[in-house]
Amino acid sequence: MSIHSSTPDSSPIIELESVRKAYTLPDGQGFDAVHPISLSIARGDVFGLIGTSGAGKSTLLRLINLLEQPDAGSVKVAGRDLTALGRRALREARQNIGMIFQQFNLLQNATVYDNVAFPLRIHGHHSRAEIDARVRECLALVGLSDKSASYPARLSGGQKQRVAIARALAPRPDVLLCDEPTSALDSETTRSLLQTLRDINRDLGVTIVIVTHELAVVDQLCSHVAVLEHGRLIEQFAIDAPAESRRSALGRELAELVAERQWREARLAAAAEVVPIRSPGAVAPAAVSPIHTAKVSYA
Repeated sequence: MSIHSSTPDSSPIIELESVRKAYTLPDGQGFDAVHPISLSIARGDVFGLIGTSGAGKSTLLRLINLLEQPDAGSVKVAGRDLTALGRRALREARQNIGMIFQQFNLLQNATVYDNVAFPLRIHGHHSRAEIDARVRECLALVGLSDKSASYPARLSGGQKQRVAIARALAPRPDVLLCDEPTSALDSETTRSLLQTLRDINRDLGVTIVIVTHELAVVDQLCSHVAVLEHGRLIEQFAIDAPAESRRSALGRELAELVAERQWREARLAAAAEVVPIRSPGAVAPAAVSPIHTAKVSYA
């Protein structure tokens, strides 16, 4: 069952204006990873970036926090033009943008506690008591309060990703960037992680931008999506909007997945409303909630 985020604020928190990124290949030729793209993402949204391998989606995501410097264009987050900031001001602005990666990027020789505390310590604006309180708060948020003293090598893949989420949330960012966060996880762990991200979006109001190749993840988590092909923005749309205007193959495939999910939800809702007719004195059957029969596939 899909639980999309609540309707986001209409004001954009992320504004990309004609951003472009090119690389020089070993043979000396240029490669345009991202052609000029303009894109706005509303505050409180959960926004998916999808495309085939090499479409430029991860590069575009990294342009949002300037892990990749754009060759042209501007990047505004929460009203600040990051491309116009000096190094120190950019470092401070990035505290408002958390990021989680496919391979977790945890400090292997540090405990879970110290991994989450790391971004708070390096900026030096927090007391020891403030850091302790925030670390414990973030670990509780992702359900890992009992793993505070553990090291990453002793954690499962899902637990490592939850530590990464807690670390990203520690500075209280308005934006969370997710680069293929579920690709290394099994289906059950993916389901649990998506619920955590939904809770973060709903309860904390954090805007989430996620790159993924799994359309089921987009259907389950996102409210809006953009489709990239060969570094170009092909289309963008609301997940539950009518599908007739979809121009890309991925857009049409996602529309079919959404329609199938909505059909299943309608059948479950209808089944829940059926009340069996019993003869007087008959023993009522045990109540069975139809939601327990539904499975979500992340193949």
